[in-house]
Amino acid sequence: MILSPRTVKLTTRTGIDIHRTLPHRSIRTIGAWCFIDHFGPTVQDDAMSVAAHPHVGLQTVSWLFDGRVEHRDSLGSIQIIHPGELNLMTAGRGIAHSELSGTDTEIMHGVQLWTVLPDSVRNTIPTFDHYSDLPVISQKEIEVRLFVGQYMGEESPARIFSELVGAEISLAAGSIHQLPLRADFEYGALLVAGDIVINKDEVPLTNLYYSAPGKTTLHVSTVTGATIVLLGGTPFLEEIVMWWNFIGRNHDEIVKMRADWNGESQVFPYFEDHIHGRIPAPDLPNIQLQPRGNIRPVIN
Repeated sequence: MILSPRTVKLTTRTGIDIHRTLPHRSIRTIGAWCFIDHFGPTVQDDAMSVAAHPHVGLQTVSWLFDGRVEHRDSLGSIQIIHPGELNLMTAGRGIAHSELSGTDTEIMHGVQLWTVLPDSVRNTIPTFDHYSDLPVISQKEIEVRLFVGQYMGEESPARIFSELVGAEISLAAGSIHQLPLRADFEYGALLVAGDIVINKDEVPLTNLYYSAPGKTTLHVSTVTGATIVLLGGTPFLEEIVMWWNFIGRNHDEIVKMRADWNGESQVFPYFEDHIHGRIPAPDLPNIQLQPRGNIRPVIN
């Protein structure tokens, strides 16, 4: 199955194209991965400026191919991320952060990913971690930068709470590969640069190829060369309510999270940044939000 993205506007001050493939009407999660935004590559007229906003019940996974972004949060963290480095924010019971690219940054290109925190740990104390020394696997005509989990005999130091993998994979022009998979994992392969054919299916740029559990290899080939983001994990079986930047288990939890943020509760302590703004939570829909499990597509 190939999932096409929808274009969204992150804020009024980005000038950056955002292509969102997850959640998708056909499938909501891949393992515990529940959110995939791909932005760029683009030459920006102004800095990417995302003012303070909250998260609850999830981890944010920030990964760049080009550019640099300064992260600040309500724990007091200040961290600039560069390509090949990982910013991992565990929201737990609640955290707020902002993101600002440098004025000297011309090309912006990266992915913003979320994972659902399992019910047993979703109210954990919020934390922020930065990893600059991550495994790199270099073989003939392929390079793998592993940012989450285990792959090809290497393991990322990133602290996660589900069985997951996340990796940037670069393939040389004219190459053919059999990428190893875990049979108990489901996978998504997001094409972020170049061209690729996966299991005889040509995958358009910014699209996500979905592979159901049961496979042990992914057959990939490229003409001009390609960069993909490979995401996988054991199927996430809990029912969740995912609304705006919050993940809960029922409607009332979401109502409280929204009220805490808009009411400037101490769940989200104030922090200083260079943006000097705060994004309010939108109005709730006039319906009762219902917890939902993932859609498990039948793929022949």
